[in-house]
Amino acid sequence: MSSIDPTPPGAAVRDGELAALRAAVAASEAAYLAELERLVAIDSGSYAPGGVAAVGARVGAALAELGARLDVRPDPDGRLGPSVVGTVDGAPGGRRVLLIGHVDTVFADGTAADRPFRLAAGRVTGPGVCDDKGGTLAGIAALRALLALGPLPFERLVFLVTPDEEIGSPSSTPLVRALAADADAALVLECARANGDIVSARKGVIDLELVITGRAAHAAVEPEKGHSAILEAAHQVVGLHRLAGRWPGVTVNVGVVEGGTRPNVVAERARLEVDVRAPDRSGLERTEAAIHELAAAPAVPGTRITIRERSRHWPMEKSPAAARLVEHAVALAARLGFEVRDTATGGASDANTTAGMGVPTLDGLGPVGGDHHAIDEWLDVASIVPRTALLAALLLAIARDPATARRRPAPGG
Repeated sequence: MSSIDPTPPGAAVRDGELAALRAAVAASEAAYLAELERLVAIDSGSYAPGGVAAVGARVGAALAELGARLDVRPDPDGRLGPSVVGTVDGAPGGRRVLLIGHVDTVFADGTAADRPFRLAAGRVTGPGVCDDKGGTLAGIAALRALLALGPLPFERLVFLVTPDEEIGSPSSTPLVRALAADADAALVLECARANGDIVSARKGVIDLELVITGRAAHAAVEPEKGHSAILEAAHQVVGLHRLAGRWPGVTVNVGVVEGGTRPNVVAERARLEVDVRAPDRSGLERTEAAIHELAAAPAVPGTRITIRERSRHWPMEKSPAAARLVEHAVALAARLGFEVRDTATGGASDANTTAGMGVPTLDGLGPVGGDHHAIDEWLDVASIVPRTALLAALLLAIARDPATARRRPAPGG
């Protein structure tokens, strides 16, 4: 147990309340599966704003039925679907919590018809069934069960449904930051790992574009007049990959290389797309600085390198307050009859944004699922009730835990 507070984890939730939460979730399981089938039948790839809006509207309607005030935020550029914010008010003076799910998928239009929702052998399959339509619906079911116990034990619960998590949340990140700045804790509704683990830490990620410019020349007649951007790109690729592992857990990958026009022309331009990840902020900052040093000293005379940041997510680090949330989850799961462990992962989510602001955050709190982004993506039916009951109980524990002092991190981070 952490040193934050001597109160046993999960003890704030009484046995009768835990049983009532599980019973309420179990009573809504059939409705959960029916609604999941409806959502999976809607193509909602990140760049399909109509489908994303349709799924968001259904989720918003479910939140409104629970008494939430809805605020639909269109994408400022009009290219993506809207974000949906549902706010449920409770007892003044209590804590404030933020729930985050997303309704976009990685799949193209037509996938829902090609691979429709299917229930077989204890699993449901279909595009987005666990990433993250199943997790988002679990958040609604948990909130419904919690409200069935009585008035909301929070001053405010904000449920944010984003339209663009699969592409790095370019539209919704400012909204995530604004809402997290007023939160005591954040729970992200990605589904649990295939082995049942929840997520307490994620690597930070920076997506960079390096553009190399040189000078074109005839490759056979006057090659000495040229300055090859492609040759410099090759030097940069080797140097970038050598940064992987220089600091613990750091990975650097050049995933896209483009350049040149014809084989008989010395290349005037080349472009690299680079993925940089690290488990802690220090490692991410050191790696970024090393990349700028490489770019500032090209090996090929006459070439120049510019760097553009395409996106950034600071690491989700396991703070002492987040460790306390893990302890609650582990203790409550044991009382519900199953084991939960926490893990760290290399992938980023909206949890990186909230944790990077200093807000205690846990992720992976939906039902158990696996094969994300693949044709056989699945969700374990038997995990729906216990995992959703755990989510509801964890919310109750956060509301009552005396160690969860209200904090208001400043926007930014």
